[in-house]
Amino acid sequence: MAEKYQNKYRIASARLQTWDYGWNAAYFVTICTQNRECFFGNIVDGNMHLSETGIIAHKFWMEIPNHFPFVKLGEFIVMPNHVHGIVIIDKLDGNRYENVGTPKLGVPTAPAITNPGGAAENIQYSENPIYPKSKSGGKNEQWKPGTLGVIINQYKRICTIHARKTHSEFGWQPRFYDIIIRNDRAFHAISKYIINNPAKW
Repeated sequence: MAEKYQNKYRIASARLQTWDYGWNAAYFVTICTQNRECFFGNIVDGNMHLSETGIIAHKFWMEIPNHFPFVKLGEFIVMPNHVHGIVIIDKLDGNRYENVGTPKLGVPTAPAITNPGGAAENIQYSENPIYPKSKSGGKNEQWKPGTLGVIINQYKRICTIHARKTHSEFGWQPRFYDIIIRNDRAFHAISKYIINNPAKW
């Protein structure tokens, strides 16, 4: 399973140029450890058992909204060598297009989100709504305050500082991977995928 997952995400691609990653939206984020080392624990009988480093990764993910009050969290999971999570940017002034509606995601943990006027219409979803044909990585994002790249890189930084107190070799891959979640169907499919990830490891 890990190899298939890896193959899906190692295809090089640029960030979606027509999209501002500070806009209000729900994003499916995947962050992998350096060389896919299993720093975070092990899967036993379909359940994730966190190591000390895994507990750090879990703790600081939960604390993201404390540092970015405009962020809400959807489902997330710390896996042996990667983290999956839904990050919802929900700024009061985060909608570039004032006249666009805010469709409901349809789950209790998710607020209304704004689709910025079809700015991401060129994203084409494959048959599996979790994986679009166009993907983006966080490394090349301009570091504007309040963007997804800043949020994730601050998370990676604080995890690294604490993890290296006990694991000096701990590190992340330089990029992260994100998918803009554009509709209710994709949101539910991705949430289910995250929940079921340990059982499918």
